[in-house]
Amino acid sequence: MKLLLTIFNVVFWLSGIAVLTVGIWTQLELQQYMKLSAVYYEATPYVLIAVGGVIILVGSFGCCCTLKGYGRLLYLYAMILILVFMVELSVAICAFVYRQKVESGFDNGLDEAMDRYRTDSDLKTAVDGLQTRLQCCGRNSYKDWFDIDWSEPRERRSVPPSCCKKPNCANTDLPDSSSNDTLPVYADGCIMKVTKFVDSNFLLIGGVAIGFAFLQLFGALLSCCLGKHINKHAYEEMA
Repeated sequence: MKLLLTIFNVVFWLSGIAVLTVGIWTQLELQQYMKLSAVYYEATPYVLIAVGGVIILVGSFGCCCTLKGYGRLLYLYAMILILVFMVELSVAICAFVYRQKVESGFDNGLDEAMDRYRTDSDLKTAVDGLQTRLQCCGRNSYKDWFDIDWSEPRERRSVPPSCCKKPNCANTDLPDSSSNDTLPVYADGCIMKVTKFVDSNFLLIGGVAIGFAFLQLFGALLSCCLGKHINKHAYEEMA
């Protein structure tokens, strides 16, 4: 039982490192792209970092209680794990609900970002990064840029260089329709790519959160059983 709880504590501690890493990665890599969503909460990366830090501290506390054999503290650890279970279950539910809001937020936010592409350097960087990374162009297709004053002077039937498949491609005088293979720029719109990205990642986050949430119940049960065994053994020694 002690060995199982020790293994659980190590896994729990590693999950804290994983959450902390995701929070830092979100802050450093995804924040500029998430600015394109009209419903993005800037505090999200910091919440993930804080949650990861708390899990690491709680996991370290659990390891100490298990190795030292503190029965009463194991009961306290079990209560903390139940609280963590409730938090992670809430995170899983929020991931499924927030997924749809992010998709609709990108739909509205990308329109505004494209309109302000020439005047807002932060949005320009975000749009260019999104189009380059996801290999997409415009909202629904590359032709969305044709009616937008994105450059000065305005060029006819053009798209930003970040839509190019290769550096310094021919991004002006583009046709209304052509085969994706013959176009020098990405033909697919970013909304479809973002929706696919959000669906896959948020469903993964929600599924993992549910799995870890119920794992906390197993850890809480082990903590209570081990604490009861330790207290019983101490009582028998005193008797």
